[in-house]
Amino acid sequence: MLELLVCSLLTIVPDYLYRRYRQGKRLGKEITFYSVWFELRWGIISCMMLTIGLITVIFYNHPSTTSATVLFRTVPIVPETNGRVAEVHVGVSGAVAKGAPLFRLDSSKQEAAVETARRKIAEVEAALVVAQAEILADEGKIQEARSQQKQALDELETKQELRRRNDDIVARREIERLENLVAGREAAVAAAVAAKGAAQTRISTLLPAEKASAEAALAQAQTDLDKTVIRAGVNGRVEQFTLRVGDVVNPFMRPAGVLIPEEAGRTTLQAGFSQIEAQVMKVGMVAEATCMSKPWVVIPMVVTGVQDFIAAGQFRSGEQLLDVQQVAKPGTLLALLEPLHEGGLEGVTPGSSCIANAYSSNHELIASGKLSTGRKIVLHAVDAVGLVHALLLRIQALILPIQTLVFSGH
Repeated sequence: MLELLVCSLLTIVPDYLYRRYRQGKRLGKEITFYSVWFELRWGIISCMMLTIGLITVIFYNHPSTTSATVLFRTVPIVPETNGRVAEVHVGVSGAVAKGAPLFRLDSSKQEAAVETARRKIAEVEAALVVAQAEILADEGKIQEARSQQKQALDELETKQELRRRNDDIVARREIERLENLVAGREAAVAAAVAAKGAAQTRISTLLPAEKASAEAALAQAQTDLDKTVIRAGVNGRVEQFTLRVGDVVNPFMRPAGVLIPEEAGRTTLQAGFSQIEAQVMKVGMVAEATCMSKPWVVIPMVVTGVQDFIAAGQFRSGEQLLDVQQVAKPGTLLALLEPLHEGGLEGVTPGSSCIANAYSSNHELIASGKLSTGRKIVLHAVDAVGLVHALLLRIQALILPIQTLVFSGH
């Protein structure tokens, strides 16, 4: 309607003024309802053509959409393990802080595993003490074996010296016996030294490895025990939390509730524009939005991202071929809008429906000096008609509460 009024000022109104005051024709006499078409046919056709052209220029270069929503993410409250609920710390709805416990599962099995791992560590530490005592005992055995070896060796050397002086004093059989005794004493010393080395190896290698394994088992058991307490991962608010003591939960079943992060839906507005405006939508475009949850307020925004694919075209491979005709409704081009000023979305309820406009700006191209005068004038006109769209958005923001409350019956 606004475009029609503007175009009529350039066509129908001058035509009427010429016929009324130049030709002297009077409204209701010579200019009647039946003669309007014949008298003002050129003005009416020109007005319609200009209106259609102006609407096309405005809506193409300054896109608008009513499919804008302050989307927000939710975190499902799901445990990592199966179990029966033993304790619930929050109600159906309420604010929670990061790390705060939400509910606890029965942890008897996990606590038993933790205690078993601790007992295993204590057992390894006791074995370490015993091995250290065995080293002391092995050192005593080494000393004893060495003294016995020394005694046998001295006796052998004495008998060998006597036999060297006189063969008849010591029998050959006695010398062989003492040699075998010395060899046995040497073997006993080697065995005692080997036993000490084995004990030292147990202390330095085997028992530390067994203790590390026991500590790892304790850490795993403690982790499993900690998983029985489900905590909030972020600051936010719990909603629709209907879990109660005695319920059996399973991570593959539906969540016990949802956790809405406190920053969710506070920073970005998602808007779906028509596909035909894909060549116009650019990052950095100035935009405006008005939302139902914050009526009569126009929020200045900027385009921070444009999705380079359309969601309606996605498909997932299966056993049947996709028929493109099944995509009945054309998808929209998703653009991300953020407030120009900090706290711009303050007061806008997350999930609120909004109306958004984006405005093209050719200022840098015009100022570059690479365009002809005619093209500069055209681009100036394109930028100027954005004012019409901005005015339309403000009219929509003004009548939106009235339309919702009065005419829709809500």
